[in-house]
Amino acid sequence: MRGPHNFWRLIRTGATFERTGAMRVALEAMDAPPALRLAARVLGWPFQWLGLKGDESMPPVTRALTALGPAYIKFGQILSTRPDVVGQELADQLKVLQDKLPPFTAEEAKREVARELEMPVESVFSDFSPPVAAASIAQVHKARLAETGEAVAIKVLRPGIEKAFRKDIDAFYLIAQAVSLFAPGARRLRPIDVIEHFEGVVMGELDLRLEASAAGEFAATTAQDAGFKVPEVHWDLSARRVMTLSWVEGLPMHDVDAIRAAGLDTMELGSRVLSLFLSQALRDGYFHADMHQGNLKVGPSGDIIALDFGIMGRIDEYTRRVYAEILMGFIQKDYRRVAEVHFEAGYVPADRDIDQFAQALRSVGEPIFGMDASRISMARLLAYLFEVTERFGMETRTELILLQRTMVVVEGVARSLNPRINIWEVAQPIVGSYIAQNVGPKALLRDLTATVRVLGKFGPRLPQLAEAALIRQTTLATPPPKVARVPGWAWFFAGAVSAGTIGALAGLF
Repeated sequence: MRGPHNFWRLIRTGATFERTGAMRVALEAMDAPPALRLAARVLGWPFQWLGLKGDESMPPVTRALTALGPAYIKFGQILSTRPDVVGQELADQLKVLQDKLPPFTAEEAKREVARELEMPVESVFSDFSPPVAAASIAQVHKARLAETGEAVAIKVLRPGIEKAFRKDIDAFYLIAQAVSLFAPGARRLRPIDVIEHFEGVVMGELDLRLEASAAGEFAATTAQDAGFKVPEVHWDLSARRVMTLSWVEGLPMHDVDAIRAAGLDTMELGSRVLSLFLSQALRDGYFHADMHQGNLKVGPSGDIIALDFGIMGRIDEYTRRVYAEILMGFIQKDYRRVAEVHFEAGYVPADRDIDQFAQALRSVGEPIFGMDASRISMARLLAYLFEVTERFGMETRTELILLQRTMVVVEGVARSLNPRINIWEVAQPIVGSYIAQNVGPKALLRDLTATVRVLGKFGPRLPQLAEAALIRQTTLATPPPKVARVPGWAWFFAGAVSAGTIGALAGLF
């Protein structure tokens, strides 16, 4: 489906933003330069009639993103957690994208459940409610098991969602290709690799069997985390387009007034959601990568309850150590060490000057640490760091995309609960504890032990493996035999025959 026809999708995107008034609102919220606002207005106004009308009862940006489809809705979900980027008013408007989208009917959901589980809904569930939450990819119904009476949550994919998402992703590929072609300076960001990574994540989210598996693994790795819960999976009632979990009661994380009214400490909750994320990412290398308010609840006793496990992040142990050392370097203002970590990991080309890079990193950290606690922002740090690493030729690390994005989202959640939260004070004990256990002599001894253990498994085969490697090296060093040169007319003749064959086969259809 990729190709020039996706230009229509891009034109319609801009036209929809203009027609709904979202273009003006978005540019004002992000404090765009006057020249850019004027250019957008002049270029967009003649084509606004091509845009989608959307639901006129919604605010402009929400209306535009909802009309454009699932991938755009997901983008809006991320922005809803960043009032420091888009402003509080726009962030509040976008929160409806998290779990209050127009639902499809309960009857459609029942038909989907019956088809996927291959049994009548009435034989399994004694009660099946109307939709209780509707998001960009699926919606949730509350039901009761006919056999036990246990309350469960049934997640059902939206009809036709796979096709709709494919259209959006194809348009994103076109954007990435255009960026690579017309903006050579941005190639280091590997935009096509980024979209491929995003595609892999999203397509996994469209198979609820994988989400059920992710929920089970996440429950196992976080079982000992105090104040944190994951619903239990009902495997016998889950399939590709349907997933059944135990029902959990709780207040939506975005309803801060209700949380306060319940007597819960929002300042402590803000610190806990951030520290839990950091702990899970560094300790396990496995984390919830879509932790916006719509996917979090607060239980009656103050437990943080995670929902929606379609997007999970995974980072290997080496990358965790690099990420932790970079964070700790900034926390301790040890910019030389941050620079060394970038060079050691190969993130910055070896021919660059490490002292100049360290000086540039200081220009990133010092202004931020001089700010009031309410203004210290991981998003701002990442933005400044992006500018510096661009100058030094650092390529985008696709394995860190989800981690960095989720860090920004979680910061937004924490700040919504406690606007004056100091990100660094919360992060320091978590990162420091991880480094103490995983960087240094103890970690080196553990790594050496693991290496010896692996070599021990292959001990009896090491001589044969070494011999095979030498034979391959010798074979590669031997020049290939000469091949007779084929005349140009022969290639032309072969091409003509091939073209004729393809044309004849095409004529059959």
